[in-house]
Amino acid sequence: MSGPEPVKRALMVAVSELHIEAGWAAFDGGLYDRTMFHYARGLGLATEAGDAYLQAVALTQAGLATVEHGQPNDGLKMLQWGEFKTWKIPPDEQRAVVVGVSGRVALQACGQADSATALAELDCWDAANTALAKSRELWTPTRADLYGDLDRPAACLELKRGRLNAAEPFAAASVRRWESGSRRGRTQAGVVLATIHVRAGEPDGLRLAHGAVTGASKLSSMRARQRLVPLADALEARPGSDHRELARMARQVAATRA
Repeated sequence: MSGPEPVKRALMVAVSELHIEAGWAAFDGGLYDRTMFHYARGLGLATEAGDAYLQAVALTQAGLATVEHGQPNDGLKMLQWGEFKTWKIPPDEQRAVVVGVSGRVALQACGQADSATALAELDCWDAANTALAKSRELWTPTRADLYGDLDRPAACLELKRGRLNAAEPFAAASVRRWESGSRRGRTQAGVVLATIHVRAGEPDGLRLAHGAVTGASKLSSMRARQRLVPLADALEARPGSDHRELARMARQVAATRA
């Protein structure tokens, strides 16, 4: 690329942002290979432009995608490298021009929450708890922060270890957070809350589960749809034809690409 250096850098930053946006869209669509292609291109351009913020965003999001793709060890390494990059972001720089959160501390907090998910997948529970606690110490998101839900990861971790009483308040807080916000965020929080209530045998479990399955069926997000699988497992473990039928519907929605 030829031209004056400031213009070249601005173009590289702009194209990096577009690749990160495309990577997030592919991630949400359940297209892992395409996700990683775009994040790699975004990272390369951000590195060439010397943009630490975009480097951290690309690495953090690629790490989360890799964890959810079933490779928590590799994903954790990316998340750790992303955290290292955040320390190169000027403390007073506030940006949210791409999918992600603004500022160094917010990026660090979300990276810690995602690292907790990876560590839980690796059965490193003490380290997962430490990472999640650190994320909350670093940053308190407002409802205006579109990617600042730290309650749902906490609920998922407690649910994974079978601590339903500990998971429920986090899931309920996540649902409240999204009541008037993102439909995707609201649906994903609702799926987690429904899974907890079904597993606990709560009377409202079937109603919550039906709402979660219906909500996910209206989204094009494969990521949100695939979160129905643990709910289907929970439904199948309960007695009654209504639970079995809803479990069948949940699996059908989870497997259908919109």
